Amino acid sequence: MKLRLVLILVLMAAAMRVLPHWPNFTPLAAIGLFGAAMFQSRLVSFLVPFAALFVSDLFLNNVVYAEYYDGFVWFTSIWQYLAFGLVVLLGELALSKNHNWARVGLSTLAASLLFFAVSNFGVWAQGGMYPKTMAGLGACYAAGLPFLGPTMLGDLFYSTVLFGGFFLVYNNIAAAKATA
Repeated sequence: MKLRLVLILVLMAAAMRVLPHWPNFTPLAAIGLFGAAMFQSRLVSFLVPFAALFVSDLFLNNVVYAEYYDGFVWFTSIWQYLAFGLVVLLGELALSKNHNWARVGLSTLAASLLFFAVSNFGVWAQGGMYPKTMAGLGACYAAGLPFLGPTMLGDLFYSTVLFGGFFLVYNNIAAAKATA
């Protein structure tokens, strides 16, 4: 029952990524942290969130943003996947044994900053918009700052929904079984 509930919540959160939303207000980090905290198997804690990311990317890149690409797109940036993997690893280190509200909140903010740092570094390293100098890297991070606030808000919102939703549903089901 616990596994089923966790899977349902992760899939629902992944679906939210493909629905219209504020820029960067997505469930990505929350999915990674939640999966790392809830799945017993390390393989599953990486596999399920990555599968949710990959499937939602396929839809976004080939349906929603198809006009921007020439043909089918499997993924757009390895840096996004690297950042997401580091978020899942952070979740495993910080939340797999104890996921109280303080740890979830701090881990969520750390995940937002980690994702920002890695994904913007990737924009600088992979793209041609910024010179490959320290000044160019600084300009890339500065240009990304307006997206950091919505990212943090989205991560905090979805972490609250996933962790809070799980505990509300799971505890209510356990209480109902105990009284039955």
